[in-house]
Amino acid sequence: MTSESESWPYGIGTTGSSDGPGPEDLRAQLDSLTTEAFRSELAEIDQLPTVEIARLMNAEDASVPGAVAAQLPTIAAAIEDIAERMARGGRLIYAGAGTAGRMGVLDASECPPTFNTAPGQVRGLIAGGASALVTSSEGAEDSPELAAEDLDALGVCERDTVVGISASGRTPYAVGAVEHAGRRGALTVGLSCNEGSPLAARARHGIEVVVGPELLTGSTRLKSGTAQKLVLNMLSTITMIRLGKTYGNLMVDVRASNDKLRARSRRIVALATGAGEEEIERALGETRGEVKNAILCVLAGVDGDTSEQLLRDADGHLRVALRQAANQPSNGAARRG
Repeated sequence: MTSESESWPYGIGTTGSSDGPGPEDLRAQLDSLTTEAFRSELAEIDQLPTVEIARLMNAEDASVPGAVAAQLPTIAAAIEDIAERMARGGRLIYAGAGTAGRMGVLDASECPPTFNTAPGQVRGLIAGGASALVTSSEGAEDSPELAAEDLDALGVCERDTVVGISASGRTPYAVGAVEHAGRRGALTVGLSCNEGSPLAARARHGIEVVVGPELLTGSTRLKSGTAQKLVLNMLSTITMIRLGKTYGNLMVDVRASNDKLRARSRRIVALATGAGEEEIERALGETRGEVKNAILCVLAGVDGDTSEQLLRDADGHLRVALRQAANQPSNGAARRG
């Protein structure tokens, strides 16, 4: 089967299906899942005024951050391991089906403009391929073999991290991705919304954010989807912080690909340095628009080429580069780090 990963910038998966458990077995599995539980107190929600339904949904959503908070130690441990592997050239790869897969692709697609990640450094695989982003392709989730094919197409290795995402924690595509990645020596993370899930059990780091039954029975695009988004935000953002992609809370690796981002780049340099417009323009001109390099030019009093070399020696960590510049006898101009 041909993978679509090369035709889509974030590594969308392939399509297909496989034999699985029968209808009775599946119903029994669903009956046992917290995310699928029926809430009798909401059986007449369709009879309520619209504003009351909105209040109910808002209250449900407000419970999600607390469920995420319960998993923070596990999330932090996963991030430390992800960052260590990515610092050695590894990739962060998400794999999921349906809403979970779309969440992974979304997070992957936002890393290049936010953190200037290299092509392919953060990838998202969704069962069913690119079309599954806009058209339901839920049947593709039933094949762990497809997940293995998609990962093999990317050449997954021991430096990589594969995050399987599944609200139920039993989706064959996500579980299959984690199992196959583990056999390839990759770090594995399983993100689910049910306790005791097969996905978490098969991953090095099992993150189980138990948000409880959904407002609409089994509609895991609601609280479960929100929980997945919050956790993926943490995995990618904090990993990038650990990799030196920020300076304080400033996105110093932002890619200025449009007018808004170019304006943001100038603002970031101003916030980091306190420099005036003329000095900012000169620094950005010397560094071909690279925000981190421009900040180093201003704070350390070096030229564009020197800033590039200092950052290369510091593995991209601006604070380390500033300390190195300050310690060089000829560069006493560094003001702070």
